[in-house]
Amino acid sequence: MYRFSEDDLQLLAAKGIEPRQAYQQMETFREGIPPVRLARAAVVGDGILRLSGEAQERLRGVYRQHSKGLQVVKFIPASGAASRMFKALFSFLHEFDPERDSLQAYLDHPQNKDLRVFAEGLERFPFYKVVKSRLGESALSSGAGLYHFVREMLEEKGLNYGFYPKGLLPFHNYGGHLATPFEEHLKEGAAYGRTGDGAKLHFTISPQHRELFGEEARRVVGPVGERTSCQFDISYSFQKESTDTLAVTPENEPFRDGEGKLLFRPGGHGALLENLNEQEADLIFIKNIDNVVTGASLPEVSYWKEVLGGHLLEVQEQAFRFSRMLGEGVTDHDLLQRIRTFLETALNVRFSEGFSGYSLEEQLSVLQDKLSRPIRVCGMVKNEGEPGGGPFWITDAQGRESLQIVESAQADLGEESQKALFDEATHFNPVDLVCGVRDATGRKYDLMNFRDPKQGFITGKTFEGRPLKALELPGLWNGGMAYWNTVFVEVPISTFNPVKTVNDLLKPAHQAAAQ
Repeated sequence: MYRFSEDDLQLLAAKGIEPRQAYQQMETFREGIPPVRLARAAVVGDGILRLSGEAQERLRGVYRQHSKGLQVVKFIPASGAASRMFKALFSFLHEFDPERDSLQAYLDHPQNKDLRVFAEGLERFPFYKVVKSRLGESALSSGAGLYHFVREMLEEKGLNYGFYPKGLLPFHNYGGHLATPFEEHLKEGAAYGRTGDGAKLHFTISPQHRELFGEEARRVVGPVGERTSCQFDISYSFQKESTDTLAVTPENEPFRDGEGKLLFRPGGHGALLENLNEQEADLIFIKNIDNVVTGASLPEVSYWKEVLGGHLLEVQEQAFRFSRMLGEGVTDHDLLQRIRTFLETALNVRFSEGFSGYSLEEQLSVLQDKLSRPIRVCGMVKNEGEPGGGPFWITDAQGRESLQIVESAQADLGEESQKALFDEATHFNPVDLVCGVRDATGRKYDLMNFRDPKQGFITGKTFEGRPLKALELPGLWNGGMAYWNTVFVEVPISTFNPVKTVNDLLKPAHQAAAQ
């Protein structure tokens, strides 16, 4: 068995990582992570719920009536760097020589189509006038003009957008007022996340961006609060160092840097499960920082958030009632059958074939266990070619079926039958969740008890020119919620408007009129 040195143990202790965790990670590298086994794609009528207009209105009313006395938090993963958003622009700066190259020839090359879209839509970007005002009267249609525009945008001596987190970039231009995703999330919080006069929002951010977020909060919280008559309670947290994972060599030995120290890597967004677990709330809405809309589209987004919230409250209350009845010793056969039917039809729980042959005591234990889990209601949008995970029924090593969100990296797409199943997905995951995280007695669940550690990812990376293997923790809404009770609800594609590349800002949902 591998032994860590004293220096290694001190480094582990400084990061808050138990040696046993590091050994377990090394074992995971050696054993590998088996791919998730897809049984079939979840579709409307089999894992995905399509609500009638009447049901939508009723559930929205449930949310509006019953959320008033609850603690509601809007949880926003916001540590994503903007550098990937500007990939085509960074390539342009690296490849294009403004004194020698023809801009038209560069734009005409098929691999530079993203830069062509950017150049053609230049004046429609929210930051256009800000950048242009810093450049004077240079002609932006020329190669040198466009080159200097992009440099001014991205580089440290300019606006430094290449360094910023996505949450603090200008996404929308309201007649000269530039709004960031941070500001748009405040408006959302006021629209559907408020209880009483206030709304609570929690952003997970990178430590180096803490002051920038503080500056943005000081700039916009007051004005947005006045316009929405809402007081905001904003909090932040960082991805914990204790969730970093050990890197190993291709031979599964600990990878060491040039100084001989163990190398650790961030554990991916699954590490944020610990941040989520620390939230004191009854309901938690989860939505990515870059998935925002302009004010004109906010009513529809808010409407569907309230519908999802109402559905959660409705099924959660029924689960609570059944849990209390079992806790009070009510055990007649009719009740047990009603509980099983509820779990199967409302919460997509599946039972083993031998369940009916269990003793009464065993059946009660299983039913109470199935009822006593956090619940997530997840919006799902029709698949229109967007990248990302999707809703599937999967089968575990014991042959048990469950409803999960599965990323392509989790499935064995090299196996023809599994790839065929993955390609059959009619919907995909826009990261649009509302979570119930308390039990029937009001106690908060320890969410760490409901994840599947076998649903992580092993990927190949390099460091200082040397290959290594990296381990990502089970994704926050993938393996991190594997043992939650899960409901998928179809929501309109119009509620999903992420900004993955800078050109997404040209889409109608991000083109704001003066307000």
